[in-house]
Amino acid sequence: MIIDLAKFLQQEQESWKRLEATLDTLERQPYRCMTLSELTEFHELYQRASADLMKISTASSEPELRAYLESLVARAYGEIHETRRHGGRMRPVHWFTHSFPRTFRRHIAAFWLSLALTLAGVIFGTAALRFDPEAKDVIVPFQGLKENPSERVRREESAASDRLAGQKSTFAAELMTHNAQIALFTMALGLTWGVGTAVSLFYNGVILGAVGFDYIHAGQTRFLMGWLLPHGAIEIPSILLAGQAGLVLAGALIGWGSRMTRRRRLLQIAPSLVTLCGGAGALLVWAGCVEAFLSQYHEPVIPYALKIVFGVTELIALSLFLARSGSGAED
Repeated sequence: MIIDLAKFLQQEQESWKRLEATLDTLERQPYRCMTLSELTEFHELYQRASADLMKISTASSEPELRAYLESLVARAYGEIHETRRHGGRMRPVHWFTHSFPRTFRRHIAAFWLSLALTLAGVIFGTAALRFDPEAKDVIVPFQGLKENPSERVRREESAASDRLAGQKSTFAAELMTHNAQIALFTMALGLTWGVGTAVSLFYNGVILGAVGFDYIHAGQTRFLMGWLLPHGAIEIPSILLAGQAGLVLAGALIGWGSRMTRRRRLLQIAPSLVTLCGGAGALLVWAGCVEAFLSQYHEPVIPYALKIVFGVTELIALSLFLARSGSGAED
């Protein structure tokens, strides 16, 4: 085959440069996800360069050009057939900001059910204390929450010393551990075909409703919101996420008309369970730190208004994060 080298270079050199630029970008950012249009163009450029290499292979007078094209085609072939994206290094930031919210949205129906069960518990706990104040001794599991709310507020606000001085980190670690255990237990109860998860979510709602009504009925709404919102804006949704994971697990066990085997269904949702529980655990770390370093301090040390604004801001930010983060990559 006789080639007009000057015309050949004029026609093809631009595509080689585009292919080389794409390969350079992929080597600098090895875990970058290409869009469909970028992948299509990359494949077309690779095919074109391969065809050009076949044409130039007969031109023995151009060894440098042939070597350049051989290198370019080899690099492109390696990128197309490489496997590191399937077994590469762990990317925790990308996982948290992309995989976690996308998994949450993929199983959003289970989250709404988790929220509904908790709200049902809140309504029950509120009604129980409204019609039978003595029920607090049975419903509320923590001794510190059984005392009169007004007395607790008076004691907390008049405290002259920092009762957590030198112990904040230890207290935060204890909170993280305790809350993570509750979250994992709520998810694991999905193995009871969802009955245990539903009971756990309902009971958590009962406690929340009972405590909330107790403080509001005693006229301590500002204290309740200033105490609960800073950490509760993250902690409560984290428990709901764990409940979501438990209900997803229950759904895989039950099947609901699926033709797949139970083993196949469990294997299919296993990554989602790990992602949801891992995301909830990461959020609980933040909630534990906030509860130890902020929630336990009240007026006059920290104004309630400031704590309430902080908690509301957290809740809005978390909602936007779960609703929108990673949506571009998902599309």
